[in-house]
Amino acid sequence: MKRSTLTGIATLAAIGMALAGAARAEGPVAGEVAEGSLKGKTLTFVSYGGVFQDGQIKALEDFVKKSGVTLLSDGPTENAKIQAQVESNNVVWDVVDTGDYTPFVHCGTLFQKLDLSKIDTSKIPPGQVGPCSVPAMNYAVMFLYNKEKYGDNPPKSWADFFDVEKFPGTRGIPGYADAEGYMVELGLLADGVPQDKMFPADIDRGLNKWRSIREHLVPWTTGAESQQMMESGEADMVMVWSGRGKAALANGAKYVPVWKDWIVVKDQIAIPVGVKDTDAAYALVNAYLGKHAQEVMAETTSYSPINVDATPKVDELTASFMTNTPEKQAMAYNQNVDYWVKNYDALSAKWAEFIAGN
Repeated sequence: MKRSTLTGIATLAAIGMALAGAARAEGPVAGEVAEGSLKGKTLTFVSYGGVFQDGQIKALEDFVKKSGVTLLSDGPTENAKIQAQVESNNVVWDVVDTGDYTPFVHCGTLFQKLDLSKIDTSKIPPGQVGPCSVPAMNYAVMFLYNKEKYGDNPPKSWADFFDVEKFPGTRGIPGYADAEGYMVELGLLADGVPQDKMFPADIDRGLNKWRSIREHLVPWTTGAESQQMMESGEADMVMVWSGRGKAALANGAKYVPVWKDWIVVKDQIAIPVGVKDTDAAYALVNAYLGKHAQEVMAETTSYSPINVDATPKVDELTASFMTNTPEKQAMAYNQNVDYWVKNYDALSAKWAEFIAGN
């Protein structure tokens, strides 16, 4: 954001910041809850199970102890079940962890529009709070390259990923059925479209940029396949989810991550329409956003925290893949989720043609 150096404007800005600080002091603070404030109440938190949900529940232990709430855990998250609860006016899921696009698609119908006066979002990285959701965690879509292949002149950006003359070799990319808007955005940027002129997006042009290097592409359909590409050396560069990249390095893959313009990906936390106690649901969300809660979540799951002050105690490799640091956030690229939600049918049809080899 540009800031004027004029004294009068600077003074007004200082006053505004002071007022904002005062307002924050009077409002909720991420991670805090009043002692005994939810005693006798029950909340149900819903996610996708496994280590991730276990870590989320563990992250909320302090909230449970201090507030007095009884916290139940359920799942996995299914839109059909949420819809059935909303339509029958019998909502038993109070706070839900769901996919990146879902709260945008169903904002105001299945999920409540957020009242930001009830939660503290000041520690969430810019661009990650939606109208009906806050992030549950972060991870990256990025690429890693084979350091033995490229030596002292390695690729450093997505532009280099597309440059098959300067950086010859194979590229592993997603080839699964679910369309990804960021693939079009990367193609358009590589084809010379300025970021501020990208939308409305020319989907064909973006995918055609990928088609122009198709003979160098090796598709993967699961995270395990992308990881194996690095561990076996099958592809010279591999576009991956950051967790799979970290796992490959932990298993000895001789690859190096490239963080410039890593794509921000996240689960979302949302409150269904019609919950019985909205204020209690907001209290849980606000607790989840706290520094300590996010540290516990990261330490138990290896996903990146969404509180920028969180400093989870993890091993050196895991720490190097955490995305909430100022250095990583400065390199982040936020895809236009809202646009791709609104244009998902067109994206899906054209993506299906692309992965079919057409």
